[in-house]
Amino acid sequence: MTQFPFSAIVAMDDMRLALILNAVSPAIGGVLVRGEKGSAKSTAVRALTAVLPAVDVMPGCRFSCSPQAPDPQCPDGPHAAGTVGQRRPARLVELPVGATEDRLTGSLDLGRALTEGVTSFQPGLLAAAHRGVLYVDEVNLLHDHLVDLLLDAAALGTSYVERDGVSVRHQARFLLVGTMNPEEGELRPQLLDRFGLTVEAAAPRDPAARADIVRRRLAFDADPEAFAAKFADEEAALAAAIAAARDRLASVVLDDDALMRIAAVCAAFDVDGLRADIVIARAAAAHAAWRGAASVDREDIRAAARLALPHRRRRNPFDAPGLDEQQLDEALGDPDDGGTEPEPPDDGGQGPQDGHGPQDAGQGPQDAGQGPQDPPDDTRRTSPDGNSAEPGTAAEGGPPASTSTDSKSTDSTDRTDSGPPPAASQAARESVAPAGTTFRARRLEVPGKGEGEAGRRSRAATDAGRSVGARPPRHASATRDVHLTATLLAGAPHQLGRGRSGPGLLLEPADLREHRREGRESNLVLFLVDASGSMAARRRMEAVKGAVLSLLLDAYQRRDKVGLVSFRAAGAELLLPPTSSVDAAARRLATMPAGGRTPLAAGLAEAHAVLRRERLRDPLRRPLLVVVTDGRHTAGGDPSAAAAALRRDRVAAVVVDCESGPVRLGLAAGLSLTLGAEYLDLGAISGAGAVSTADRRAGAKADGGLSAELLAGSVRAYRGDRGDRGDRGDHPARIDRKVA
Repeated sequence: MTQFPFSAIVAMDDMRLALILNAVSPAIGGVLVRGEKGSAKSTAVRALTAVLPAVDVMPGCRFSCSPQAPDPQCPDGPHAAGTVGQRRPARLVELPVGATEDRLTGSLDLGRALTEGVTSFQPGLLAAAHRGVLYVDEVNLLHDHLVDLLLDAAALGTSYVERDGVSVRHQARFLLVGTMNPEEGELRPQLLDRFGLTVEAAAPRDPAARADIVRRRLAFDADPEAFAAKFADEEAALAAAIAAARDRLASVVLDDDALMRIAAVCAAFDVDGLRADIVIARAAAAHAAWRGAASVDREDIRAAARLALPHRRRRNPFDAPGLDEQQLDEALGDPDDGGTEPEPPDDGGQGPQDGHGPQDAGQGPQDAGQGPQDPPDDTRRTSPDGNSAEPGTAAEGGPPASTSTDSKSTDSTDRTDSGPPPAASQAARESVAPAGTTFRARRLEVPGKGEGEAGRRSRAATDAGRSVGARPPRHASATRDVHLTATLLAGAPHQLGRGRSGPGLLLEPADLREHRREGRESNLVLFLVDASGSMAARRRMEAVKGAVLSLLLDAYQRRDKVGLVSFRAAGAELLLPPTSSVDAAARRLATMPAGGRTPLAAGLAEAHAVLRRERLRDPLRRPLLVVVTDGRHTAGGDPSAAAAALRRDRVAAVVVDCESGPVRLGLAAGLSLTLGAEYLDLGAISGAGAVSTADRRAGAKADGGLSAELLAGSVRAYRGDRGDRGDRGDHPARIDRKVA
């Protein structure tokens, strides 16, 4: 199948340069390409193999050993020195998101083990990718333990397999490329750091460049062979330049002055660890070899730092990758290469042979102020009263500082809940509050044991957890995780009846057993946030946003999907449909306005509708509803029916009580009883403790000082015995005094 030519790709200069530097020196550690959908990420990666030099391999070796330097520990060896190799193109091996550990690293050849009684190793994708390219599309959706194995092998250049009674080591040196769309979720910072270089891929905004891309794509689709022939000379020149750069790499001089510059840059950006220093050193040497220089200079280090540092400066999952290039120039210091000016920066990875012009305007991080690390112009919102409010930090999606006072809160009284104000007055009271400080949130989990996708929240039967027993395979034709001991025990009693006469066991498909594993799953965490005027009063919304951001951080670490529903004024709104992008939820939360009445029933109904839709899309992923409210309901009727419907549907829920002050109505506690949900005071999110339903029914004192009589009054208020506001008859403070 003809691939789109690498030299025919328009713009995407940083991505092309990063791929070429790794082609020159795979020891850099691979490339992670982050970008929006439809930005030619996969096209560029698949096109790269056509310009990689061909490789010589040992005949019959499944591990692609080099005839010049065969692996002395190759499982197919030992290989005779001086053997004439077979020449073949460099391979592109794709790792699918649904791959298993044994498919990645290799495992025992079960067929030969059971039929011939011999221990034989079946190579995996790491062996197939040796001396080629290993491509992982949607790497952010790959299971974390597979990403760990993959990055370990890429860093060491060796794959170690210790499983199923097999102990094997083989070389695994490959160019690792991962692509991802940040809208579908981020990689953990620990995994981000393991990728050598990271680039942002975005479609050009210049109409001429976009038209050129479409023109070339249409021409390629119409006649792939003819289109590839037009760029054959450029492809050959690029392949020759990469091969020459590989040959020059060993002779490139990286002196102490260059190392001091690299260390100064990493120290100036406060980068954790030393991996960034090593990656920049290797990438700078590859950049010097690529441009034909004999030693590393300032511009080589600058080009390498631009690609190696942005993703290593994130301090929390809501920070967008980015790099201040003015700060980079200050850290590098003035050019001092022997009193002469250095060569101009590389033209984006095509080298002197590609014929492309300079970088397009607005493309890549070099265009200051236009890179993906800068927040969009519309992140600054203006409230209806004309006051400007900053919903987030300078980094897109970052949680705002708790000391921000730009946004005006509503009146400290609860007048917004006393009746429907005029439309103009209602709009004037709405505001966008900043978020309070975040903290380490306690783990909330769904009761019972599920069967959803592997994660870190609730107990579940998974494919990657610890083995707790054996069971017959779910699909006899696709048994992947064989429990050898249980399989042998199942077949042993039947050997005489099957006429066994030799040393090997006679097994039948009915004897197969697979591991029954237990681990933890990821869940759908749906946040239902009260954004009414009662929450905006007394700056409560700052604390609420800080708590929800803390829970979002926890959801990010536990690999959950998240959604966000808010209710205020006349109804409820789905601010963010369920997604794996936790930072998108943080951005929506940061810009969420507050004010108006409290339609709690509408919020519960909207949350129920969202969960029903998601259950149809993903029936194995169990939901967890987190209701953040003070329990008031001043619009839309009684919420008891909507809460009871959620309980009948067995939706696991947690009610976070945001009520504050010396006098508390306890309405959120009554809501938790109706939902059958766990009850938490806002302060208990940090792990201080929770109030169980059983404790409340027994009259135990909780964090909010709630008594049994007060809880009963809250329930009666929800049932309409005391009116919508629940503040008539005996006041809760007087009830507490009677109990005391």
